[in-house]
Amino acid sequence: MDGRQWLDSYQQELQDIRGRALRAQAELAGVEATTSSADGSVTVTVAPGGALRRVVFSEQSQALSRTRLAALVVEAVARAHADAAARATAALAPLIGERSEAMRTLRAHLPVTP
Repeated sequence: MDGRQWLDSYQQELQDIRGRALRAQAELAGVEATTSSADGSVTVTVAPGGALRRVVFSEQSQALSRTRLAALVVEAVARAHADAAARATAALAPLIGERSEAMRTLRAHLPVTP
C-alpha cells in the first residue's frame, strides 16, 4: 500500500468513527427510562446517570405509609436507572466496541438491573 492509499484508508476510518460518534451522541441525547412500581403507586423517570427527572404518585399512593411509599420510589428509581444505563451502554457499544476496555470500565460503573 502506498502513502496515498494509506491516507485515503485512514481518512475513511476517521469518517466512519465520526459517523458512529454522531449516532451515539444522538441516541444518548434521548436516553431516559420510566418505570412504575408493581402496584402502580409510583412512576419515575431517570437519566442514564441516575438523575431523577420526574416522580408521579397515583391516587392509590395516598393509602400507603410514607415508609412504604419511600421504598417504592427507591425501588422504581433503581430499576429505571439500570434500564437507562443499559440503553446508554447499547448506544455507546458501536462507538467504543462491545468488548473493549472502555466498555468494561463503563459497565463497571453502571448499575445492574435489580
